[in-house]
Amino acid sequence: MDRPRQAEDQPRLNLAEAARRPETDPPHQGGFESARRTVEATWRIEAARIIAAVTRYVGDFALAEDFAQEAFADALRTWPESGSPRNPAAWLTTAAKRKAIDHWRRRDRFDDRVADLGRDLLATTRSVGTAAAASTVGSSRPGPRPTEIPDPATAGADLPWDPDTIDDDVLRLLFISAHPALAREAQLALTLRVVGGLTTEQIARAFLLPIPTVQQRIVRAKKVLAKAEVRFELPPANEWGDRLSGVLGSLYLMFSEGHVATSGSDWMRPELALDALRLVRVAAGLLPREPEVHGLVALMAFTASRFPARLDRTGAPVLLADQDRTRWDRSLIRLGHASLNRSTDLREARGTYTIQAQIAAVHASARTIADTDWERIVALYGDLGSIRPSAITDLNQAIAIAEARGPAAGLERVDAIAESGVLSRYHLIPSVRGELLARLGDVAEARDELLRAAKLATNDRERAVLEDKARQLR
Repeated sequence: MDRPRQAEDQPRLNLAEAARRPETDPPHQGGFESARRTVEATWRIEAARIIAAVTRYVGDFALAEDFAQEAFADALRTWPESGSPRNPAAWLTTAAKRKAIDHWRRRDRFDDRVADLGRDLLATTRSVGTAAAASTVGSSRPGPRPTEIPDPATAGADLPWDPDTIDDDVLRLLFISAHPALAREAQLALTLRVVGGLTTEQIARAFLLPIPTVQQRIVRAKKVLAKAEVRFELPPANEWGDRLSGVLGSLYLMFSEGHVATSGSDWMRPELALDALRLVRVAAGLLPREPEVHGLVALMAFTASRFPARLDRTGAPVLLADQDRTRWDRSLIRLGHASLNRSTDLREARGTYTIQAQIAAVHASARTIADTDWERIVALYGDLGSIRPSAITDLNQAIAIAEARGPAAGLERVDAIAESGVLSRYHLIPSVRGELLARLGDVAEARDELLRAAKLATNDRERAVLEDKARQLR
């Protein structure tokens, strides 16, 4: 299937054209900015659902992504003039489907699919009382072309938006992104891009990789899937287990990005993290006998329970030691305990997600930071490192050691990790060193380390916290 002439790995939202608009049309500056914010927010929150819904019709998620991006570009051009629709996601889905119809009509050889999609749009539109607009699709009578922009006063605002149906589509999209034809690195990059809605730059920062490397991975992944003619459907049940590792790994990274954003002005992206939690709960329903699925549900639930206490009224981060634990979400903590018990009941040998969930459970059970069983956490990080060695795990264990046995013991472990050079581009090494040096009374070196960490940090909020800590060490 030929695709529109559009680079496969261009930034998801091309705002360049829109950015020039205010220079030529100043009276619409306010409307333009408002529309742009709406478009960006809709893309950030709803992109996966829109792409998944369109993929269900066109059968090719890369092609669907192209149509979705064209629809977003239309929104940037038209919403400043006409106003944003009441249901932006439905408007964009409708526009993307009409892009698909127009593409197939130009191609002639897809007439049968045009008719199917046209009938679907006609039936949907009639069902919500917009027969006038529907008469232009699949009809020989004169009328607006399928590619005309939906009327924001009606289209999208009245179209049904069924989250239950779309959820299934997103899960299919997730399984495609974790297809076994793709290398592990490609699975993760593609999932974060298509399902998580991250930009290539954000993914590169998450993996500590050059941007061109991530771009190449995504482009190659799309080509591999196109060549393999991967269908937009859940794999057979007997293949779910084989795909599980890739799916869970991708959801874990989605949640991590929502927990602490790799870049930007917001410290968290809670909507992304909660979306990952929702999807892994769906996966747990599909695979109820897989202990690591329940372990990941538990880990996400425990962690997400702290979200209400992680930001102050200005949006600044509130660190674990300073959080008001009465604001933690008790329903999510109960979900975490139930899922963790389910995981350990299914198999005695624990996986990495289950062990991390056990660590999170220790935090969830402590009334204060001082009540935390830090020696238990040190031991659990040891278990985690024994089955999957990682410098990040070692660093987290060093932090726990500092809490359990004093800052000098923790600093010794952090210095050993720093000397290895593995995390030389990672801001947490100087950040943790700065914290521990301050507790040991070495104020000057502590300040230098915190400022070094601030320079390495890519998230604006995190950088501000580090700079503020350094200023206080005077």
